[in-house]
Amino acid sequence: MRIAVTGASGNVGQGLVPLLEEGGMDLLLIGRDPGLLGSLFQKQDACLPEELGTRGQGCHFVLHLAAMNDDKAGTQEEFDAVNRDHALAVMSQAATAGIPRFVYVSSVHALDAGNHSAYAESKRRSETALRAAAAGISVEVLYLPAVQGKRFTGRLAPLNRIPRGFRGIAFRVLSALRPTVSTERLAAYLLAGAPSGEDDRRILSDRQQGNAVYSTMMRLVDYAFALSVLFALWWVLLAAWLAVKWESPGPGVFKQPRVGRHGHIFTCFKFRTMQLGTVQAGTHEVTASSVTRVGAILRRTKIDELPQVWNILRGEMALIGPRPCWPVQTERVAERTRRNVLDVLPGISGLAQVEGIDLSDPVRLARRDADYIALRGILPDLNLILKTARGGGQGDRVQGE
Repeated sequence: MRIAVTGASGNVGQGLVPLLEEGGMDLLLIGRDPGLLGSLFQKQDACLPEELGTRGQGCHFVLHLAAMNDDKAGTQEEFDAVNRDHALAVMSQAATAGIPRFVYVSSVHALDAGNHSAYAESKRRSETALRAAAAGISVEVLYLPAVQGKRFTGRLAPLNRIPRGFRGIAFRVLSALRPTVSTERLAAYLLAGAPSGEDDRRILSDRQQGNAVYSTMMRLVDYAFALSVLFALWWVLLAAWLAVKWESPGPGVFKQPRVGRHGHIFTCFKFRTMQLGTVQAGTHEVTASSVTRVGAILRRTKIDELPQVWNILRGEMALIGPRPCWPVQTERVAERTRRNVLDVLPGISGLAQVEGIDLSDPVRLARRDADYIALRGILPDLNLILKTARGGGQGDRVQGE
């Protein structure tokens, strides 16, 4: 496979190119200083951006790493000139060379609608401009968090000043806070042909896999929440149970089979909010008339979810994660399996639920759950907890609510 790479002389490129060479990939390096590229990577061809139209024939895709990153100061116009206008010029040359794909490397900062920095804005503008200008070439966007290689770059650069023996520990702590991706994972993705995601977008991260700091801290948060509910709000649990039993016949706590981590079926506990005999189906498939008066209050205040603290203590659920679905919802299970959503514990609340996405749209829901797993970290999870406490998390609604 032969690909063209811009920005190879940057921090990410210098760590990535040797890994691609080891993987047997043939590279055409694009930059303003081909001499510098030749000295850094003596085994690979190099040319100017304006030469890509003639030198790039036969390349399978362009990897556009060149960027003005957020560790630089500049005006919006300066960021746009590099991150948008230069990308458009390179894509035009790629189309001339007959290269079928243009993989634009963006940042997870661009996915945050609340981030209005010149950098994030330029990345969003670039994606829009590239898709609008694409003619005879496929534009795909690859969203990356902080990239970790042999040397730390960008906002992780201060780690290079820490003694080597403690550097790995410090990185695990920082990477537990927010998502990161290793150059090895990025290289493996490219060596596999850079498979495009849905809507020609993909978020690539280490997904907190193997990060004991993240898993330990979030489980402590889970257990602290569960125990706080049991010891401080026991009277709320008792009052809710009595109210449910008083208003309508049937159990106070409703047991539901749900699909958990790795597809294992577990029993989920909730206060009963519907009339006895209501069909067991997804919440969105049940009418509002089935909800009792007490149940409506419990659902509005989220008190109906509190018995799930028992699922947390049993290790079946987390406070934050993808909402679990029913085993009979085969389409939803299949969508989650395909996107590896079932790799993590389901949650009482989660990103999709806070954003109001319910089980009625299985594809959109599974995609957003996959986004959560790629973007998760201690700080994003805590932010979801706060949003839920402030009234978010109304995704599981019945018909008519």
